[in-house]
Amino acid sequence: MNHPFVGVFLHWLGGLASASFYLPFRGVRKWSWETYWLIGGIFSWIVAPWIFAAILIPGLPDLLRHTPSSTFFWSCFFGILWGLGGLTFGLTMRYLGIALGMAVALGYCAAFGTLIPPIFNGEFHQILGTTSGRFILLGVFTCLLGIAFSGLAGMSKERELSEEEKKASVKEFNFTKGMLLATFSGIMSSCFAYGLAAGKPLAAATKTYLLATGHSDLWQNLPVLIVVLLGGFITNFIWCLFLHIKNRSAHEYFSPRIRNLTEISATEGVAPWDPSSVSSTAPSPQNTTVPLLSNYLLAAVAGITWYLQFFFYSMGQTKMGRYDFSSWTLHMASIIIFSTLWGITLHEWRGVSKRTRILITLGLFVLVSSTVIIGYGNYLKGHGE
Repeated sequence: MNHPFVGVFLHWLGGLASASFYLPFRGVRKWSWETYWLIGGIFSWIVAPWIFAAILIPGLPDLLRHTPSSTFFWSCFFGILWGLGGLTFGLTMRYLGIALGMAVALGYCAAFGTLIPPIFNGEFHQILGTTSGRFILLGVFTCLLGIAFSGLAGMSKERELSEEEKKASVKEFNFTKGMLLATFSGIMSSCFAYGLAAGKPLAAATKTYLLATGHSDLWQNLPVLIVVLLGGFITNFIWCLFLHIKNRSAHEYFSPRIRNLTEISATEGVAPWDPSSVSSTAPSPQNTTVPLLSNYLLAAVAGITWYLQFFFYSMGQTKMGRYDFSSWTLHMASIIIFSTLWGITLHEWRGVSKRTRILITLGLFVLVSSTVIIGYGNYLKGHGE
């Protein structure tokens, strides 16, 4: 049964998880980017999807075994493309900060991931022909408007603050490099929505199984996540392996001490221990011990938190009915809302003008409004309008 406002709430929970996942990485010390990113990725793309799905869906192996190979291929293929966006997503926040980086990248992601699938499937005119469909589209465009306000706030911040002020909150703030990365990341990240769409036969089979065995169909999309995220893991694993070879950093997984400060190359031009990277403690000859256990734990927490965004997303999508394509917009809007709030908490907007604060507040208000409009549109659909 469709419960659109329950779906909106679940998407909010997913957005909160997504906006928060990068925070544990800030506590990682004396590891290269590729090391903590891959450890987090193993938990988010491999470990968590299998554990959650296996616990909640007893017949998971049989469902995967009987899935058509074409469903596997296309879901995994779009996951690989999405992985390219995920690789640059962290760099987007590195150069623009959490608030602005997510707003710009997810703006592109929302537009491409929401509107292109129904257009490609020839369903767009049907959506326009109903009151509920028009409310859904109004919510989508309201979301894009809110993202635009967030982007304007970021541009205003760029003009107002000196380089020293910008880097006080975002150590490596670089507007041009960040915007280029955000554009690429946002467009490629939208492929996740295509991967979920390609996996619908698997989701349908899972739903049939769950209902037949007396389980809730709330978990029907979890097996699809296993396949899509496998594609993302492939992309990220290859890139991290390349960086390990290039930077000679593979020893970091096992070494409790930094071997030689002059031998470890910088990732993206920044040394792993540099204050402008994730680590904030610069080593010295007396401070070369690597906190292996805490690094592993923090990376694992970051990875599991990241997975939870799609755990809640997959549940929320089941509550949106025919207009489940709007789930992608709800997810993107929720991420931006909570990432903006994190940005405010972390003082990324400290020192900006009243005009910039108004823009970011307006962006938040419009984004929240978009989630309510989309929820109402799905509510109307449930009443036949």
